[in-house]
Order: sequence, then structure tokens, then C-alpha cells
Amino acid sequence: MSISLEEVRHVARLARLDLDEPELLAFQGELNALLGHFQDIQGIDVEGLDPKPHAVGLHNVWAEDLARPGLIRDEALRNAAVSRAGLFIVPTIIEE
Repeated sequence: MSISLEEVRHVARLARLDLDEPELLAFQGELNALLGHFQDIQGIDVEGLDPKPHAVGLHNVWAEDLARPGLIRDEALRNAAVSRAGLFIVPTIIEE
């Protein structure tokens, strides 16, 4: 199966791509090569293989949820650009 130049023009128009003739021909070649790869994949015998939900195995990487002491306020504010009354002062991003 191959894709025609008219089909490439149609898809380009649907995607609102303004392509000139050399670009259309280049895309036609690339799409035909892609279709060829799909045909190669369809020829692979997968009989007896279990379907996989992912290409690689997934494992949970959860860390233990343990309570531990945090920073005291003075340590947390030590590197703040601006602080006042024990609070971080940050630039206003929403103005009323």
C-alpha cells in the first residue's frame, strides 16, 4: 500500500500546512516508508506472546512515608531574598 500525492495534499490541507511541491513529494516518500515499516511489523509472528500494557516493566518506587523533623523557621528563612515577621515575601503575580 502506498499513499498518493493527492492524499498527502488532502492531509496537509486538513492540518492547515502550506506545503510546496518538493515538500509534498518529500512527505509522500516519508509516509510511504512509514507504511512500509508498518507492513513489516504486521508480518511478525506474535502467536503465543502475552500482551504487554507497557514496553518496559514498571515497578513502584515509593519511599517509606516516615515523619521526621523539618527545618526550624530561622533555618528555612536564612536563604530567603526577603522575609518579614517570619514569613517569605514573594513578588505579587496577581493584582486586583
